[in-house]
Amino acid sequence: MTDLIHWIALTEVPEIGPITAKKLLAIYKRPESIFKASYKELSGIPGIGSKKAKNLRDFSGWKKVENSIKMLEHRGIRTVTFHDRDYPETLKNIDDAPIVFYMKGKIQKEDRYAISVVGSRKFSSYGKFAAEKLSGELVSMGFTIISGMARGIDTLAHVAALKAGGRSIAVLGSGIDIPYPAENKGLIEKIANSGYVMSEFPLGTKPDKENFPRRNRIISGLSLGVLVIEAAAGSGSLITASCAVDQGKEVFAVPGNINSINSAGTNDLIKKGAKIVQNAGDIVEELVPVLKGFIRTCEKTKEGLSDEERRFCDIMTAEPKHVDLLSRESGMPSSKVLGILLNLELKGVVKQAEGKKFFLV
Repeated sequence: MTDLIHWIALTEVPEIGPITAKKLLAIYKRPESIFKASYKELSGIPGIGSKKAKNLRDFSGWKKVENSIKMLEHRGIRTVTFHDRDYPETLKNIDDAPIVFYMKGKIQKEDRYAISVVGSRKFSSYGKFAAEKLSGELVSMGFTIISGMARGIDTLAHVAALKAGGRSIAVLGSGIDIPYPAENKGLIEKIANSGYVMSEFPLGTKPDKENFPRRNRIISGLSLGVLVIEAAAGSGSLITASCAVDQGKEVFAVPGNINSINSAGTNDLIKKGAKIVQNAGDIVEELVPVLKGFIRTCEKTKEGLSDEERRFCDIMTAEPKHVDLLSRESGMPSSKVLGILLNLELKGVVKQAEGKKFFLV
């Protein structure tokens, strides 16, 4: 309880953002030690200075923090700190990752294989088709779908992930106790039961306009890549794509009608180098090197093959086979085949040759 009070208090100190907070934590290890440090010591730290040191020493919102913790416990909302063992590794690696966030649901290791799906609030029938198709295909391959719970493409992506029996993560631009938009309250509860809902904003925070650009860095930060489906020029989805670029994440875009306002942003992303996406296989193809590099940085145990994976290996040989041929021989759709091949490749059982051909190692 005492430790949590200091974690939350650190987020309440004026002008102490995530980057500054992590700098202090690197020195003092625990938030409590930061608040116990002297003004002279704090002000002498590069980047802190007299004003931030004074804000830390003069912090007086302890009662507010205690009341907040009681309310969190009452509502069954969990607080995750930067030092918690299950703090998402992908998010932890970005410079301005939140040192505290609030959540409902359960974090799973498999969520490190996640794709963010974002897009316009005012979508076309084409955008709806693309969001539902691609989100469903990605889930069938084992990916978690992340989005921002906004009206439009975000909501469609969340719903499609749940419908396909997968996991979804919703990142809110309001306090976790204030569902936004209000009509998605039921969807938020469903996501909390089969994934998790999170927010870095304290309880009671209203969905103010300035919160959403700040939230977008978390949407991209939690994922291996961001898929943009329909976005007008100047769309908030493009901010998420920009965050992904800054974080070294992949950016994907669905091409659209050149006469459509909603396709101006996505088509421009493609012109600037975003990977063009027509099916989920395009995303997997681009991410395989990223996934391998990511797994090498994480502790992972050797896992045996599932029955389905063993059966699939029976139709493979040391000679490369195209994914379409493997699809025909297995009787499985290509999206399902690519998901199995991805898992087998990550386990070191198969390798990929040029032209979407795979072979047993």
